[in-house]
Parts: sequence; C-alpha cells; structure tokens
Amino acid sequence: MYGWIRQHLPGPTPARVAVAAALVLAVVAVLFLWGFQLLAPYMPFNGGTVTQ
Repeated sequence: MYGWIRQHLPGPTPARVAVAAALVLAVVAVLFLWGFQLLAPYMPFNGGTVTQ
C-alpha cells in the first residue's frame, strides 16, 4: 500500500514526503473529528460505575 502511494505522489522526494505527511495528518484529523466519536458509544469503558 505504501509503495503504491509513493509511486503515485507527484514531484521529487522532499515534495513526496510533505504530501505523505499531509495525508497522514488529514487521516488522523478525520479519525479524531468523526471516526472516534462514532465509535465512542459502543466502547465498554463509557459507563461509569463509581458512585458517591
């Protein structure tokens, strides 16, 4: 997969590294903004059992 991405990125090596880093940051941002919020209700550690 990474080889396919590297072959299809335009420009010289420094530009490829910059574009690849931007792609990684975009994927992480999408996961934090939408992906993890969709999964949060289904995670087992959301229910608090500590009472006072």
